[in-house]
Amino acid sequence: MINVTAAIILKDGKVFIAKRSASSSLPYKWEFPGGKVEVGETPEDCLARELLEEFDIFATIGEFIAESIYHYQRRSIRLIAFRVYTDQEIKTMNAHDDVRWVPIENLLDYDLAPADVPIAREISQI
Repeated sequence: MINVTAAIILKDGKVFIAKRSASSSLPYKWEFPGGKVEVGETPEDCLARELLEEFDIFATIGEFIAESIYHYQRRSIRLIAFRVYTDQEIKTMNAHDDVRWVPIENLLDYDLAPADVPIAREISQI
């Protein structure tokens, strides 16, 4: 099983999501940004690194929110979601086709990656 992180960035009743690129696995699916935890890396360090790589932002990784285990056809992942704090505006997309700030109550209207759906349900309860 692969450990993968997810950033839950909230602002003004909205949550930040990103659309996977056409060339990625799960093309065009929406997700909470993050990525694969590398050997010797904590999930929190991974998430900070991924946000810097994907969006050129520095962030503070906060509290654990939820996790989801999902079995895709070729691999299983454990998606670990943390609340993330940043005061930087997200202007750069190095790995996604689109980004949005979505009202929390509309989050489940998006075509989310399957592993992200249980996390989205959890956030909808906040």
